[in-house]
Amino acid sequence: MKAWSSDGTDLLSPLLTYLVAMLLLCRTTSSQYSSDQCSWKGSGLTHEAHARDVEQVYLRCSQGSLEWLYPTGAIIVNLRPNTASPAARRLTVCIKPAAGSRGSNVYLDRASRLRLLLTEAQQALGQVHCFGIQEGALFIEAIPYRDISRKITAFQYELVSAQQGPSTGPPCQPCSDEEVLMAVCTSDFVARGSVRGAGQSSVAVTLSWLYREKSRVFAAGGGRARRWTGQVKTPPRCGANFARGHAEGEEFLLTGTIRFGEAWLGCAPRYADFLKVYRTAQARGTNPCHMDMD
Repeated sequence: MKAWSSDGTDLLSPLLTYLVAMLLLCRTTSSQYSSDQCSWKGSGLTHEAHARDVEQVYLRCSQGSLEWLYPTGAIIVNLRPNTASPAARRLTVCIKPAAGSRGSNVYLDRASRLRLLLTEAQQALGQVHCFGIQEGALFIEAIPYRDISRKITAFQYELVSAQQGPSTGPPCQPCSDEEVLMAVCTSDFVARGSVRGAGQSSVAVTLSWLYREKSRVFAAGGGRARRWTGQVKTPPRCGANFARGHAEGEEFLLTGTIRFGEAWLGCAPRYADFLKVYRTAQARGTNPCHMDMD
């Protein structure tokens, strides 16, 4: 049976259209949303009536971001590389909280056992933190504030090989000859240069030669004698120790990774020592890759 208006117009079709539109609108506003498999953005306001809700989030890219507005309840972030390779089990996850990220604490969740990774105060510092992908998923639990209007938890993430993650081990641990040769082949940047200043967790460098650079993190200077300058991150206390133990102006082979637009120091032998190691391996035919030294 159809419904008709006084002028004979069919009312059922517009009514169905309206109801379908309202159902779609309700579905959109009551669920979290994600633009792709790399990044996720959602709102805790959908949890307001159920403050203990826990939502599963799956991200399957090598890098991306997460933004959780008005956190309430909790979300579990499963970082799963889109590959079945055994090497995926050895990946390192690095996350960098956005400046001012707040409203939650971040844990590692492995078999329902939680280990605190980042407090709200630590997130606000915006420092990079890394962990093995086998250590578990990210469990992000909202802090039960009365006013959540200005709370946003946000961070970037990257999945890298275990060798490429910023070091979390003992500071300033030297690399073996084999590790140095492999670093030349696999690092995001390889350069020749000297240290001109240092802090507790970074060194300022001047480069006389830039062999490789994955993305631009070093600034090129002018003049005939071309130079590059920049900052290289180190593990805590490593920067000051590195500078203290070497003569001013001494040249090094500097290698490392680029994470979130920042250079992180890897192997950094004296350049003269590297040349001996490289040429010996070259004569034996054991170099894992070739590097143009001219």
